[in-house]
Amino acid sequence: MNAIEDAIVRTVIYADMFDFPMTAREITHFLIADAPYTLDQIEHTLIHSPSLRQILETRDGIYFCCGRSDTLHTRRTREKASAQLWHHALKYGGWLAYLPFVRMVALTGALAMRNAATHTDDLDYVLVTAPRRVWLARAFAVLLVRIVKLRGIVICPNYVLAETALTQQTRDLFIAHELVQMMPLYGNSLYQQMRAENAWVQAYMPNASGAFFDEAPCGTHPVGLGLKWILERLLSGGIGDALEQWEQRRKRKRFAKAVKTAHSAAQLDAEHVKGHFNDHGHPVLVKYRDCLQNYGVDQSALPLAGD
Repeated sequence: MNAIEDAIVRTVIYADMFDFPMTAREITHFLIADAPYTLDQIEHTLIHSPSLRQILETRDGIYFCCGRSDTLHTRRTREKASAQLWHHALKYGGWLAYLPFVRMVALTGALAMRNAATHTDDLDYVLVTAPRRVWLARAFAVLLVRIVKLRGIVICPNYVLAETALTQQTRDLFIAHELVQMMPLYGNSLYQQMRAENAWVQAYMPNASGAFFDEAPCGTHPVGLGLKWILERLLSGGIGDALEQWEQRRKRKRFAKAVKTAHSAAQLDAEHVKGHFNDHGHPVLVKYRDCLQNYGVDQSALPLAGD
């Protein structure tokens, strides 16, 4: 295969691991390649490449690996489930935006790709906070989680980081994809800054310069923002510093054993609360390497993990 055919196959195989057949627009945006290609180039190659016809099938404008037509039904089912969850994601994303010291809210995980398995899936978020208030902001988020759970909705703000720590230290294809599929709901300027500070992502996915879905940001009400401002003023001085340090010590002690487990990717410090105690990234990349090998795709053409 030539370079563009190789890139298309890489991209469809990665999505196939999540049972997600792709449109040409999705392939173009999430393209795993060492150089950018236009939608016209992608569409032309998908239609006219004899090599791709040996690996990919298409139906109704959606492309998938040969023998994986069952994922079409999976996609349609998950699109319906995602549509049911979507208004909840926007609503509770807005609630998170009202929490003291929260500066950015972004939807992540399967729902950000409209690929939620069921209408009861968790709502995953990344929160960016003011400096030196990561743990305090997370404490408010946990309180909200418990309140919302009474309504039968599970929200998971499972990655909280300070606006001074936007650069990701782990640089591999899995993290690049997580950043690319993230969808900002509040604090778009910080989202743009986060993407700029992680420009290394372009080495893996050169077409994904912004969010794929053009979703309007969560609306905010002056009353909610006013209450947020008052709480921040009350907790910005010595009282807030003391509570921040107390909460950090308390939670780090609680999670001490979980952080040391073999498959933990958790990061708990003054600027990060990343509660990923079971690392999904490494197993995904191992499986991806196996899939590429099974399809005869050159694994050395584009490294999966950075230095």
